[in-house]
Amino acid sequence: MPELPEVEALTDFLTEHLVGHEIVRVLPVAVSVLKTYDPAPAALEGRTVTAVTRHGKFLDLDAGGLHLVTHLARAGWLHWKDRLPDGAPRPGKGPLALRVALEDGEGFDLTEAGTQKRLAVYVVHDPADVPGIARLGPDPLADGFDEPRFAALLDGERRQIKGALRDQSLIAGIGNAYSDEILHAAKMSPFKLASSLTTDDVSVLYKALRDTLTQAVERSRGVAAGRLKAEKKSGLRVHGRAGEACPVCGDTIREVSFHDSSLQYCPTCQTGGKPLADRRMSKLLK
Repeated sequence: MPELPEVEALTDFLTEHLVGHEIVRVLPVAVSVLKTYDPAPAALEGRTVTAVTRHGKFLDLDAGGLHLVTHLARAGWLHWKDRLPDGAPRPGKGPLALRVALEDGEGFDLTEAGTQKRLAVYVVHDPADVPGIARLGPDPLADGFDEPRFAALLDGERRQIKGALRDQSLIAGIGNAYSDEILHAAKMSPFKLASSLTTDDVSVLYKALRDTLTQAVERSRGVAAGRLKAEKKSGLRVHGRAGEACPVCGDTIREVSFHDSSLQYCPTCQTGGKPLADRRMSKLLK
């Protein structure tokens, strides 16, 4: 799933390629992708893109006050085309969900792999009309997101820290991958209760959060949309690397699987050398 750094990079890429251009066609191919119907997607046609911004993991294309908002979800992606194919795409079982064409023949496709259709597109007058945006917590890279604010957000949280970091209503933009990376950098167990964090723990975690996300954004900056997935994967130290050696200590990276996701961590760096049990047990193996 694209998270804050990749969506930030897509925002920069689309700002360069879209702003100042006229949208001539918005073609929904998969009806399931549309989460709003009034205004219709066709209302964007003839409008000029004036800005591209990011809200957490949401992309927001502003076309003269009408917004095309996209959440790529787990298996969605944006593919830029220097020249779009001629003719309208045919609805079918392929991954293409929506196409946006510009006046110069360029544009992009939104696609979604797999059978779980979670890619979401909204056409709204105000991004705050999108429920997922309305409930977002603060952006962790915003200037005002300082350590005291981070500490205040965690105060009273009784969840495991992994779940707290991924909660979009608490902090916007962090998902499964970067929460693993942040906790590895902080040398903290993903099962540690947020309510048990000391002042020093919060300080270490805050620095790990800001450093991890800032570095990921810098790695992704200037990377073309089509190469962002590979760039993300190459920069991850523990997420998706179960069975490999930890780049810090050399221990074997371990995994905990859930019904629809998994987390990765280093026992030596994060859990005192003890492997974590299945989440259903919610404790360390003895």
